[in-house]
Amino acid sequence: MRSSAAPAPATVIRMYAAREAIYPREAKGRYASLRWACVWITQLVFYGLPWLQWNDRQAVLFDLGTRKFYLFGIVLWPQDFIYLAALLIICAFSLFLVTAIAGRVWCGFACPQTVYTEIFMWIERRIEGTRSARMRLDRQPWSLGKVSRKTAKHLAWGAVALWTGLTFVGYFTPITLLQQEIAGFGLGPWEVFWILFYAFATYGNAGCMREQVCKYMCPYARFQSAMFDHDTLVITYDRARGEPRGPLVRKDAAAAPLSTLPARACLDATAAAAATATATAGSTGDCIDCSMCVQVCPTGIDIRNGLQYECIGCAACVDACNGVMDKVGTPRGLIRYSTENALRDKLSVAAIRRRAGRARVLVYCVLLLAIVIAFFGALTLRTPLKVDVIRDRGALGREVEDGAIENVYRLQIMNTAEVAHRFRISVAGIDSIAVAGNAEVSLAGADARAVPVGVRVAHGKGRPGSNPIVFTVEALDEPSLRVKEAAVFFVPR
Repeated sequence: MRSSAAPAPATVIRMYAAREAIYPREAKGRYASLRWACVWITQLVFYGLPWLQWNDRQAVLFDLGTRKFYLFGIVLWPQDFIYLAALLIICAFSLFLVTAIAGRVWCGFACPQTVYTEIFMWIERRIEGTRSARMRLDRQPWSLGKVSRKTAKHLAWGAVALWTGLTFVGYFTPITLLQQEIAGFGLGPWEVFWILFYAFATYGNAGCMREQVCKYMCPYARFQSAMFDHDTLVITYDRARGEPRGPLVRKDAAAAPLSTLPARACLDATAAAAATATATAGSTGDCIDCSMCVQVCPTGIDIRNGLQYECIGCAACVDACNGVMDKVGTPRGLIRYSTENALRDKLSVAAIRRRAGRARVLVYCVLLLAIVIAFFGALTLRTPLKVDVIRDRGALGREVEDGAIENVYRLQIMNTAEVAHRFRISVAGIDSIAVAGNAEVSLAGADARAVPVGVRVAHGKGRPGSNPIVFTVEALDEPSLRVKEAAVFFVPR
């Protein structure tokens, strides 16, 4: 017998949800000041380094054309790639260590996406106004005033993005040269491409996509949980203290909740909290459900729902909640940096600090310290002279005057120091072996040269076949600057 029940309605599963606009409110407090300090420090370094001079050149320059990387007093060549790899490993381990201790604090304070989003939002607030003003402006129909404000904002964003792109390219092409090429309309096609590409990326990421980069594009948000544990500092909501949440009620309004007060008193939760400093809570929890923590969040999440991967640890909600707590007369820290174990076991700040020295953190510290010591030790002991010996394989050995045997080599000599030196080439390993012709060569600072060298052995010296020899290249004005390189001398049978 067939059932007469109507079929269940079909369920529509959407693979993509349209983005809901987020209008973050400006947060003020200790962490907001720290975040702006990071903005200033990082941008002073980024925008300022290309203009810093060192030994009559740009202090930091990655010259891909000549394959030389200049880092203040250090010149790195392709053979020194190991140092750049070690530097990247140090940065990675530093990030792992910081994440294990304090969660995504890098994302919230120093990540380029966060830094430039903060700059772009500051421009937006100066031009379009506060959060409520921006929301009203977007709801309004298009008018001359709206067009002028939007145009001014995007022009300002574009100017910052272009300057950022120019600075980025200035790390690979001397920025003074870029300046001259721009003034003379002589920029090369690759410089134009990368300036516009980096400017477009900055404009799109910080101005248009914003939180979507952190939520959908950044891989760090996806694998950060592998570095978290129950003693990692994260942004937490003290549910035991805050729940059950509810609005404030006024003593002089017959316990009427904020939602029933005049609009002027309840539209802005902070203003309402300040006006009701003598109010009592309508529930046992300290959370008055003002939603300020949501309004200031740059990714639009509610931290009261627990830790979420979208949380970048910027602590804007901490500043907002602390401000509300100050105005309603309750202790700060309803939302704060804490750990899961600290919330569960009611640990003190001192106990949290002691737990920071756990095994995972100690392992990261030991590994990071070892790599840093090895890196700087190798960099300090690095000899600013490199020699490669390439044997002429066109003629293994030839007989010259007086029956002597000659082999021809090419010595690739690199003077990685920025001081000119005159070098002497000598050879040893076989009786009577010597360099034929001029055995001295001069090299300018940070220069390389391929030097053809003929090596001769007297008749009857050396055994037939391959004979090991050693080339020595030393600076005449600095005897301690010396490099030895092994090679093979061939005696015909």
